[in-house]
Amino acid sequence: MKTYATSKDINSHIGTLRNEGKTIGFVPTMGALHKGHLSLVELCKKDCDITVVSIFVNPTQFNDKGDLQRYPHMPETDSKLLEEAGCGILFLPGEQEIYPKPDTRVFDFGQLDKVMEGVHRPGHFNGVAQVVSRLFNIITPDKAFFGLKDFQQLAIIREMVKQLQFRVEIIAVPIVRDTDGLALSSRNMLLNEAQRKMAPLIAKTLFEAQKKAAKLSVSVVKQWVIDTVNRSSELSVEYFDIVDSLSLQPVQSWDDAGQIFGCIAVRVGNIRLIDNVRLS
Repeated sequence: MKTYATSKDINSHIGTLRNEGKTIGFVPTMGALHKGHLSLVELCKKDCDITVVSIFVNPTQFNDKGDLQRYPHMPETDSKLLEEAGCGILFLPGEQEIYPKPDTRVFDFGQLDKVMEGVHRPGHFNGVAQVVSRLFNIITPDKAFFGLKDFQQLAIIREMVKQLQFRVEIIAVPIVRDTDGLALSSRNMLLNEAQRKMAPLIAKTLFEAQKKAAKLSVSVVKQWVIDTVNRSSELSVEYFDIVDSLSLQPVQSWDDAGQIFGCIAVRVGNIRLIDNVRLS
């Protein structure tokens, strides 16, 4: 695995690979890698000749400075995991490399960023669009791989690609869960023992909601999920929305959209976890 810290160096190497007719797959991450990230790498390896992974904790997408400071940093461990996973190229830039000057771009995503995460993390998706577009310009991938755990982010990135006319195919990869159902997240390692023990209730409740959706109304299912998770002393629901998978707008009836998802954010002490399931 080759590791690069500058845009110039990685761009030069990728240019050589392109001249050889290689297809480039890309997995952007913020590090603290787990099996969910590695599933993206695995699929990328199958679909593309070259797998590029970036590790960069992007400051512009954190509206909470405490969350940025708490986010785990372990580049040496991550690098070893990627090498073992067969990653071809690691891009490990510093902040100055990604933002040689302040990125003042403001994106308009219509209603996509006005709900769920957008309400509770103002400016978050603008920061995501800034960093992902910057990385796409540097890596110039043919395909880029993102996990479905970040359901709203995936919709935002698809819209950004459309607006900026990037020639990259966005591949959505299913959520990877621990044996107890908890969606894998870099933030899971920040949970204490009691919190980690209770956190799987989030997924358990969502899976139960899938069954209830066949018999109960949208409003009843929504309230049941919120009440069930909130009964835990360790968990507090920030939001649970039942939405159209394309527009991300809340639905009132199971007939309102072709695919309907339930998306949740839960506070576990100072840690914030998200998850989602298809309900209809």
